Amino acid sequence: MAVSTEAVSEEAVGKKEAAGTYDTGEGMCPYRLVLEHVTSRWGVLVLIELLDRSYRFSELRRAIDRVSEKMLTQTLQTLERDGLVHRDAKPVIPPRVDYSLTGLGREAAEQVKALAGWTQERMDAVLEARQAYDERKARQANGEL
Repeated sequence: MAVSTEAVSEEAVGKKEAAGTYDTGEGMCPYRLVLEHVTSRWGVLVLIELLDRSYRFSELRRAIDRVSEKMLTQTLQTLERDGLVHRDAKPVIPPRVDYSLTGLGREAAEQVKALAGWTQERMDAVLEARQAYDERKARQANGEL
């Protein structure tokens, strides 16, 4: 029987929480799981996008570009479960669902946006470092060092 890593991790988290301790080693303790959710490829983009305003699902999908419907759904559900995203389903026809940040989600989004801004500002330095590394590795491969 196949068991997903997430299910195993959540089970382990439940046991740790019940015992009143958290595994800070290689296991997936609660804060590491949240960190993984917040910093995931799509989690980062969802949080940053929702900083501006609430979105309907289709609007958010268009704004994020290249995210599949399945991945966006999973990401939103995960962030909602963590208390970062609020899902507001309105009882109208056709159904209307809006997604927005909670207070906790806004805090996380601001942190992620700051990191994304730093990355953008420092990209030239990163590219220079990559080039120097690649050149050093190429010299080593050719026996020049």
